[in-house]
Amino acid sequence: MRRSRKTKIVATLGPASHTQEQIRTLFIAGADVFRINMSHTSHANLTTLVSTVRAVEADVGRPISILVDLQGPKLRLGKIAGGERRLESGAQVILVRAETAPGPDELPMPHPEIFAALKPGAYLLIDDGKVRLVAEDVTDSRIRAKVLQGGPVKNHKGVNLPDTLLPIPALTAKDRSDLDYALSLNIDWLALSFVQRPDDVAELRKAAAGRAGVMTKIEKPAVFHALDEILSLSDSVMVARGDLGVELPLEEVPGRQKEIIRAARHAGKPVVVATQMLESMISAAVPTRAEVSDVANAVFEGADAVMLSAETASGAFPAEAVAMMDRIAQAVESDPIYRSIIDAQRQVPEATMPDAILAAVHDVTNTIGASAIVCWTKSGSTGLRAARERPAAPILALTPIKAMARRLTLAWGLHCVETEDAHDLDDVAERACQLALSQGFAKPGERVVITAGLPLGTPGATNMMRVAFVTRKGV
Repeated sequence: MRRSRKTKIVATLGPASHTQEQIRTLFIAGADVFRINMSHTSHANLTTLVSTVRAVEADVGRPISILVDLQGPKLRLGKIAGGERRLESGAQVILVRAETAPGPDELPMPHPEIFAALKPGAYLLIDDGKVRLVAEDVTDSRIRAKVLQGGPVKNHKGVNLPDTLLPIPALTAKDRSDLDYALSLNIDWLALSFVQRPDDVAELRKAAAGRAGVMTKIEKPAVFHALDEILSLSDSVMVARGDLGVELPLEEVPGRQKEIIRAARHAGKPVVVATQMLESMISAAVPTRAEVSDVANAVFEGADAVMLSAETASGAFPAEAVAMMDRIAQAVESDPIYRSIIDAQRQVPEATMPDAILAAVHDVTNTIGASAIVCWTKSGSTGLRAARERPAAPILALTPIKAMARRLTLAWGLHCVETEDAHDLDDVAERACQLALSQGFAKPGERVVITAGLPLGTPGATNMMRVAFVTRKGV
C-alpha cells in the first residue's frame, strides 16, 4: 500500500479512535503516524493502544509510527473561593503562593518557581490568554498585578508566562514515569512539551538513549533565542500552535511557523505542523475554507507532516478529517506552484560526502526522469537526507531495522520498507529494483537511482550512487 502524497498525516488517538477497526479505518483514510497524548492516557490504556496499532500494522503490512506526547509541566491556578471570580479590566489583583486563596480578592498560585522568576512588567496569561495580567510588584509570596484584559477565572485554569524563563525542568516526575513505560513498549517518537532551553531537549535525549526519536514541541517564545541549538539536539520538531498562539501575539504565529519549518528543513529534521488544523470537523462533516487554506499552506511550505488532534481523538468525523487532509495534500502537491516553491527553497548541500551524494541523486533523478529514488539506510540519516532534498520522484527507504522503518514513516516522501541488509553490490541494485517494482514505484524498462554506503551495513556512510534499469525480474 502506497500513499499518493508525500506530506504525512499524524492522527491523535482517543475515545473516537481506540478500537482496531477505528484505527485501521484511519490508516486506510491516510493516517501515517498515531499520536497518544499522555495528558489523557493511563499506562494501561497506553499498552492497549500500542498493541492495537501494532495489530493494525501487521494487518495492513506497512510500518506505522507511534508518537507518545509527554504532558510536560502544567502551571495552573489553585482553588478559588467560590470556584470562580470575574476580573475587571484595569483593576488590581493579588496572586498568593498557596493552593487556596485565603481572601475573596486573591487568586491562588501554587507554584513557587513563578514567584522566584517573575519580574515586574512581565505578563501572566490565564485560561489560554483569555485573561491577561501584568505584574507590578513581586515578592516571594505575593504578586500584585494589573488586569489588562478581564474576564471570568475558574479553578485550576492554566497559566502562561510568555516572557519569563522559569527554573523548572521540562520533564516532571509523571513524564519520567510515562517515558520509561512508553519506551518499554517500543514506541517510535517521544514529544517533549513546553521546552524553554536546549538543556531541556538534552535531558530527554539522555533519558531516551536512542530508543525513540526525540520530537521537540515549539510552543514557548524563549525557544527562538536558541532555535538552531535546539534543532541540533532534536530528531524532529512540532510547531505546536496552541500554546505558541497564547504566548505570542496571534499575528506573529504564521511568520514563526514559516521560520520553524525552514530552519527544520535546513537542518534536515522532520517538522510537524499541529493544532486546530481542521478544528470545525470535531462536530462538522466538512471544514471551513480557512481551515483548508491553513492545511494547504503548511503543505506548500514543505512541512513533513500535518497533525489532527481532537478531530480524530474525540470528534464526530475522525475518518472524514483524515481523508480531507489527504485530499488537501494531494491537491497541493499536484499544483505546479507547489513544485516551484519547493525547488526555490532547496538548500545548498553541506560539505559532506553523504550530502553531496544525495544532492547528486536529486539532480540525476530529475535529469534522466527516473521513476524513483531508492535509499539503503540503517541509521536513518540517508533517508532523511533524501527527504530534505524534496525530490519530485518518490523515495523508497530500505532498512533492515523494523524500528527505523517505523520512525522514518514521519518524514516527508519516505515509503519505508523493512528488508534484510544487502549482501553485496549486486544485491544492492537487484533488491532495490525488485522492491521498486513490487511496491508499485517503477515499471519494467524504467530507471531508478540507488544510493547506499560502502562498506555495506555501515551506518551514515552514504558514498555511492547507481542508476539501474528495472526488469520484470528486478534489475
